[in-house]
Amino acid sequence: MAKTYKRILEFKRKYPDTLTFRLRLHCDVIDKHLNPDEEILYAFAGQKNDNFWEIFNTCVVVITNKRIMIGTKRVLWGYFFSSITPDMFNDIEVNSSLIWGNVVIDTIKEVVTISNISKRALPEVETEISSYMMEAKKLYPDRSDEKRKNEKK
Repeated sequence: MAKTYKRILEFKRKYPDTLTFRLRLHCDVIDKHLNPDEEILYAFAGQKNDNFWEIFNTCVVVITNKRIMIGTKRVLWGYFFSSITPDMFNDIEVNSSLIWGNVVIDTIKEVVTISNISKRALPEVETEISSYMMEAKKLYPDRSDEKRKNEKK
């Protein structure tokens, strides 16, 4: 069994009310793009959209020691894959509603919304993403300091 699928099954066993479909196929997309030196730290699944009634956009989100990866296998052929490196990460927002919640990952170029996640899973997902990003951002220099130095010259 692939590494990613094992981690997703752990998440689904813990939070079975998260709405997802075809997880093995979505995990295969992540496994294709997983570099040999990358280690999976955390994985969760949900719907990649901001509407709770759109339930056929399942994606797998994996946090590795180098980046956040989002993979979706298309129904017939092909797939969608996104990678968010720590230098592109801006902010995270968590929203909880009556049945499910969503996580909004804000990056420099786009906003990614993962919805229909179990309300009980939201604190764990937020903690894992925030903890990873705070540690990973320490490895990147603060570009605002460089920008101020260049403006003074």
